Amino acid sequence: MSQPSHPFHPASRSPARRHERVALWSDLMLLAVAVVWGTSYGVVKSALVFYPVLGLLALRFGITFALLSPSLRALRHADARTLRGVVGAGGVLFAIFLCETFGVLLTRAANAAFLISLCVVLTPLLEWPLLKRKPGGIEWAAVSLSLVGAWLLAGDVSLTLNTGDLLILAAALLRALNVCLTRRVMRTSALPPLTVTAVQSGVVAIGSVVAALTVAPDQWRHVPSFAAHSGFWFSVVYLILACTLFAFFAQNYAIKRSSPTRVALLMGSEPAFGAVFACVWLGESIATRAWLGGGLIVAASLLATVRWRPASAAAAQSIEAQTP
Repeated sequence: MSQPSHPFHPASRSPARRHERVALWSDLMLLAVAVVWGTSYGVVKSALVFYPVLGLLALRFGITFALLSPSLRALRHADARTLRGVVGAGGVLFAIFLCETFGVLLTRAANAAFLISLCVVLTPLLEWPLLKRKPGGIEWAAVSLSLVGAWLLAGDVSLTLNTGDLLILAAALLRALNVCLTRRVMRTSALPPLTVTAVQSGVVAIGSVVAALTVAPDQWRHVPSFAAHSGFWFSVVYLILACTLFAFFAQNYAIKRSSPTRVALLMGSEPAFGAVFACVWLGESIATRAWLGGGLIVAASLLATVRWRPASAAAAQSIEAQTP
């Protein structure tokens, strides 16, 4: 007997349901990355007590690259355009770390927290011309809500831009650009997310080593011993496993299955989770205004996870549910 051709038959819905499950899984992974990266600020701060910035970046991403090196076999089937795209995205990622790290040293924490959150606003502006996708009304509403939340969370933000502010603003722009470039690479190639993560890690590690040796030789030092500095190595392990291996794999996995604006909104909840971690783990005090701002950021991220559908589709699903 032939399968029913009714549009509401379960067999015709299975691909759509699988797609929804994959999309939901991607969203949950991005929220998990936001939580992990929110905790990374305190971990990085403790690690930098023992080792300088460029040395820590080289160590963190160098070990990550070594662990993921078996996945590089997939590059044998990649064309030149894909290779240029992945390496280019890795270069942008390295520039992001440089701008963020040195920007924080030259500006106030409140300014840095707000300006880096502008990535959420800049992403749809770049996605429109680069990927030819116009963000929807719900996405723009979530972007606005996230921006207001970032302003409240940052607290007393100075409107006078100094060198550090400009570096953080450049990092926010580069974050938005990196999401769009990675999306374009993942959309047009069959490279596994782990392979993309490996290449990006290698580029950041090499860039950190070159920068340390040529521009800032004081950043290249002997690695602290495990016996005398076990806390440092526990921080490094956490940064590698949670904040790099898992986080970049999840981001690259989700970018292939979602829009850059949606990814930026979900990742934009990172400052809110960072504030919670600072309060619970580091004992820092959080003002009521900051709690409100963090709540708005999380609300914007949750708003982005909702799969808004036309009323006709919802009505059709309702009719189907009532059909015996």
